[in-house]
Amino acid sequence: MTSPSPAPGPLPRSYLYVPGNARDKLGKALTRGADALIVDLEDAVPPAGKDAARRAVADWLGSRGAAGGAELWVRINGGAAGHADARALAGLPALTGLVLAKAEDAAQVAAVAGLLADLGDVTTLLMPLLETAGAILDVRDISRAPRVHRLQIGEVDLAADAGLDPGPDEAELAFARSMTVLASAAAGLPPPVGPVSAITADPAALAESTERVRRQGFVGRACVHPAQIPVVHEVFTPSAAEIARAKDVLARYDAAAAAGSGVVLDAAGRLIDAAVIRLARRTLATSGLGPIITPK
Repeated sequence: MTSPSPAPGPLPRSYLYVPGNARDKLGKALTRGADALIVDLEDAVPPAGKDAARRAVADWLGSRGAAGGAELWVRINGGAAGHADARALAGLPALTGLVLAKAEDAAQVAAVAGLLADLGDVTTLLMPLLETAGAILDVRDISRAPRVHRLQIGEVDLAADAGLDPGPDEAELAFARSMTVLASAAAGLPPPVGPVSAITADPAALAESTERVRRQGFVGRACVHPAQIPVVHEVFTPSAAEIARAKDVLARYDAAAAAGSGVVLDAAGRLIDAAVIRLARRTLATSGLGPIITPK
């Protein structure tokens, strides 16, 4: 099954979660400055309200027409309820993709991808949300499932499932984070989306946590409160010097390729290899000045 390819664009720095059963909040969420929204049909919606929320979100997305501006994702439920969510949302032009709550294995992801295909949807992307020990241990297979665009890690449920008690430095979560980052790279996906943080009233602490996530290989972070967005954007927005350096590296690479040269040096005389090129492209993708890193 061929994975859909999104139009070129920047990698979102922020994904703001918004409840799917609060239509008044959906429109407001688009004004909060996030690069992407994740409309939640799972945890934010009580069981008795899921059918109504599903209809409301489908109507809201349908009223928006073609996609534009912030990416619009919907976190769907697991199991049969999730398949009902996918049926209601399939083919809506404004929809970027579906976040698969508690994605356990590649078969679960492939089932949703197959359902979308059967409904004639050829554009909707999938973002598995890894929230269990089993998902982390199977992350390489999950990353290679059909339509997977990026991975996201859900650390609250993961910590509970694995019996972890993360401290201030979040060291207990480093293994799961590294597994997610490495699986994404091995599958040729864009870097994964960083986990949500419960920190909403301490910008310095949130910045420290987000910088750690950035160093660990994530690009962008899921947010649960609009106050988190400016901090997350600051961490994931490259500086002018970093952008200039990335542009110079890519210009030198293109010039060398045009000249048929296999050796490329940067302004300081250091060798430019494939890893340097990838990092330069990631910098421009995050800055909005380059295409999104091409998924598989």
